[in-house]
Amino acid sequence: MSELGQRLKQARLEKRMSLGDLQEATKIRTRYLEAIEEENYKVLPGSFYVRAFIKSYAEAVGLDPNEVLNMYQGTVPAAPPEPTVETIRTPRRNSARSTDRLSKWASTIMVVSFVLLIAAIVYYFVVVNNKGDSSGAINEPNRLTDTADPNATSVPSPAPGNGGGATATTTPTPTPSATPTPTPTPGGALTLVNSSNSLDNYTAVGGKLDITVTAAGTQCWYRVDSFPNNSKKMEKQGTLKQGETETFSLTTTAQIRVGAANAAKITVNGQELNVGDASNPKNIKITLQPQP
Repeated sequence: MSELGQRLKQARLEKRMSLGDLQEATKIRTRYLEAIEEENYKVLPGSFYVRAFIKSYAEAVGLDPNEVLNMYQGTVPAAPPEPTVETIRTPRRNSARSTDRLSKWASTIMVVSFVLLIAAIVYYFVVVNNKGDSSGAINEPNRLTDTADPNATSVPSPAPGNGGGATATTTPTPTPSATPTPTPTPGGALTLVNSSNSLDNYTAVGGKLDITVTAAGTQCWYRVDSFPNNSKKMEKQGTLKQGETETFSLTTTAQIRVGAANAAKITVNGQELNVGDASNPKNIKITLQPQP
């Protein structure tokens, strides 16, 4: 194992991440990760995937991917240039004739297409627009009736000669009041369902989850996943330096993972979770249940 493989493996061990944890973080198979650490690049599918996998490995363990790729470039010898073979081209009269025929056909097709396009434009402006204008003129008188109050009820005036002096009155119909918009329910309190060394299960009722992850130690690796439509989706992952904070606002079940429990401080809906003081990785899953 040379300097590149040793540096990547050392960074992974400092993060207290196993190859399984690294596989979950990078979505790269374990045998490929082992091959990168041992610099056995023949196992990998190709040079493009080698560079992509090394970059993902470096980002997951908190190393500069550009620096690591430069180290990889220095360990791989450049491929020798392939010799160029000069070929003698023999002119062919049949090919020239075929090319001329294709050019004539292409020119003819372009001219016909242009004429059809002009005809379509003229048809649109002359026929379609005239139809639209005539229909608009027919509907114009209807605008006079649109100004009347649709909620008013007209009372007819008494017929002349009946001795009635009353005039026609208009009684407006009362408009129903608008239904108030319900206020969204805030995120509920958390309830611990069960707990183990590496996984704590919580439940929260209704609303949403306001999550805050803070690096309480020198640095802390984290990852936050959501579960929209019962499918797992990674929201974000990375490494926080001491004092740095990341916040998330989710409306689905969430899972929080940190590389070391004693290096992280996690708050959900204003409630600080007890993650313990161990230096091992910690998983916290919060199941968001509907409002009863």
